[in-house]
Amino acid sequence: MESATTPIREILALTEANQRRARAIIRETRLCEAWQAVGARAEVVGSLRSGLLVKHLDIDLHIYSPAPLRVSDSFAAMTRIASDPRIRRVEYANLLDAEDGCLEWHALYEEGDARRWQIDMIHLAENSPWAGYFERVADRIAAVLTDETREAILRLKYETPDTVKIPGIAYYRAVLEGGVRDPAAFEAWLGSHPVEGIVRWIP
Repeated sequence: MESATTPIREILALTEANQRRARAIIRETRLCEAWQAVGARAEVVGSLRSGLLVKHLDIDLHIYSPAPLRVSDSFAAMTRIASDPRIRRVEYANLLDAEDGCLEWHALYEEGDARRWQIDMIHLAENSPWAGYFERVADRIAAVLTDETREAILRLKYETPDTVKIPGIAYYRAVLEGGVRDPAAFEAWLGSHPVEGIVRWIP
């Protein structure tokens, strides 16, 4: 899996640095505290939780509130978060009547070096059928990784062009279930395993 231009050690170093920075951003913006102030609980999910965040700068959180979910609570928490001057933009979607059954927030965090992080916050009721599901998926992926499969996933992510958006779960399933190890095989795998809607897969 080594590349003459990007040794795996550099990809691993980038992964470690971005993982640390993502955790620091959560602390600095007091994201968890903002949600706690309205009686909600924030949990890290996605690539940050599984340790597979590489170069796509995003932070995924699932937020849980007692039922019924109140839009006013969601807006109150986001008002606190948006008061941080490094939060440059916020987007909102009400998906309570969709498969997700959530309130969806996307915040753009800009660092002094002009690096931009997207913070995705999915606000769910504690009795949602999705409550805890994606935490379990991320934890299971982290548990079954070997050094070889982790490096394969990280390299595939690293070598994906920045303009191409592929859900993380596609990489994990391709490598762990499909045995994919290189970009050509990954492209072929995607062709026969299109990612549509919420992917229900756990290794």
